[in-house]
Amino acid sequence: MAKFFIVFLASALCFTTLLHFAAADADDLDRFHIKGSVYCDTCRVQFMTRLSKVLEGAKVKLECKGRENQTVTLTKEAVTDKDGKYEMVVMGDHEEEVCEIILEESPDAECSEVNNQEFLRNAARISLTANDGIVSNEVRTINPLGFMRKTSLADCPLVFKELGIVPDVIF
Repeated sequence: MAKFFIVFLASALCFTTLLHFAAADADDLDRFHIKGSVYCDTCRVQFMTRLSKVLEGAKVKLECKGRENQTVTLTKEAVTDKDGKYEMVVMGDHEEEVCEIILEESPDAECSEVNNQEFLRNAARISLTANDGIVSNEVRTINPLGFMRKTSLADCPLVFKELGIVPDVIF
């Protein structure tokens, strides 16, 4: 009798789980939470160091374009917080589109000039489809995007020495 009860309970549990998945909103698979950050490359080495500075107030834009005709199908903007981080939520599957997060504007005059912005990495492609093999459909984390200073900080050679690297730059 106890064996029958255990089998019955396990079957009921499996059935209710199946019902839960069947009743789930299909749009939940088409909701993407995008996270990223923006920084100032103060040593001009194209990666973050202990001297790098996060940028509050930097503007980024998500832009999706059709693969064949390059028509813009989606645009969304975000601004970084005090920790240099931004977030945005995007609805819909964009499997047939090329989507990128584009760095638009730096709030720091030392890290960019309005007419002559020098970007470290100004864009990152992003997959916004549940049909791409990525385990988590919900969160997409973008590599940091950054601006470079026109000249390196005076402490950068010490940082390079600490890291054991010899950069291809002249100070």
